[in-house]
Amino acid sequence: MRERDTPGIEEGRLYVVSTPIGNLGDITFRALEVLRGVDLVVAEDTRRTGRLLAHYQVQNRITSYHDYNKEKKTPVLIKKLLSGRSIALVSDAGTPGISDPCYFLVKRAIDNGIPVVPIPGASAFLSALVVSGLPTDRFLFEGFLPHKGSQRRKRLLELREEKRTLIFYESPHRIVEMLSDALEILGDRETSISRELTKKFEETVKGRLSELVAKFQLKRPKGEFVVIVSGNQEE
Repeated sequence: MRERDTPGIEEGRLYVVSTPIGNLGDITFRALEVLRGVDLVVAEDTRRTGRLLAHYQVQNRITSYHDYNKEKKTPVLIKKLLSGRSIALVSDAGTPGISDPCYFLVKRAIDNGIPVVPIPGASAFLSALVVSGLPTDRFLFEGFLPHKGSQRRKRLLELREEKRTLIFYESPHRIVEMLSDALEILGDRETSISRELTKKFEETVKGRLSELVAKFQLKRPKGEFVVIVSGNQEE
C-alpha cells in the first residue's frame, strides 16, 4: 500500500473522478490530487488516461476497466478496496457512469459497503445543454438510442409526448439516420447539436430538425455528437 502523502485520500474508498472531455485544462485541482494520491487508477482507456496523467506529471499505477473485462476485473478491484486500497475510477472522458461501464463497479462497491466519493468535473451533455438555448430547468438524458432503425424509432415513439428537453448522444455514422427518424416521429422541432466540445474544431449548430438533416446530408462531420431536442410543446 502507498504511503499516504495526499491529504483527503482515505483508505478503502472508490473515487469517481471526472476528467476533461477535450481540453486538458478543464481538469480540477482536486481531481489531480486524487489521481496522484490513490493506490490505483482504473481507466476505461489506459492510453487516453495515460496521456492525461503524463501531461500533468502524475505518476501512478493504472489498469484497464471496460465493457469487455468488467465481469472479470470487478471482483479483483472490490477485493483491493476491501483490503484498504484506494482507487480512482475514470472513463474515456467526462464524468464516469454516463454511457460507460463505470456504473457496474460503483454498484458492486456500494453492495459491499465501500464508500464511493464523487470528484465532479466536465460532462459533455451538460456542456451542450447550457449552450443550446433550449429549456434547462427540466430535461431527459437518453444517451445513445438503439443502433437498429426499428428499435430506434420505437424508442422515439415512446418519447414523443415527453415535454422535457431531450438529450441524446450519437455517432457520426448514424447521425443522419437518427435525425431523420426524430424528424419523422417527433416533428420538426427546435434542435441544437454540439460536437468536438472543448476541442479545436468545436461546433454547435442550431435550427429545426429538417434544416439539420439537410445540413448533415450534404456533409457528414466527424466527432461524437450531443443532440438536444425541444420537448413536446403541444397542449
